[in-house]
Amino acid sequence: MTDSEKLDLILSEMQDIKTNMQEMQRRTTNIELHLENVTDKNIQLIAENFIELTNKLNQAIPAADKNLAYEVKVNYLVSEVDKLKKEIAELKNKIA
Repeated sequence: MTDSEKLDLILSEMQDIKTNMQEMQRRTTNIELHLENVTDKNIQLIAENFIELTNKLNQAIPAADKNLAYEVKVNYLVSEVDKLKKEIAELKNKIA
């Protein structure tokens, strides 16, 4: 193999490397564009919806607290009614 053939082979290999580098640069640019245009936008939408869900949850929590308070009151009233029923039954037994 002559020096000229070796140089031609090296030049051919360098041309292949240059082509591969251009393809890598094109793919990198496409990835950057996708991240900027699609992924970042979707993350922003998810974040905005998360904020809305957090606001809705904060609004729902006081309602849940009120429901718990009402449940406690109802349980108290049920027990009071049961006591009154027993007292009335005892009074009826005494009268009869």
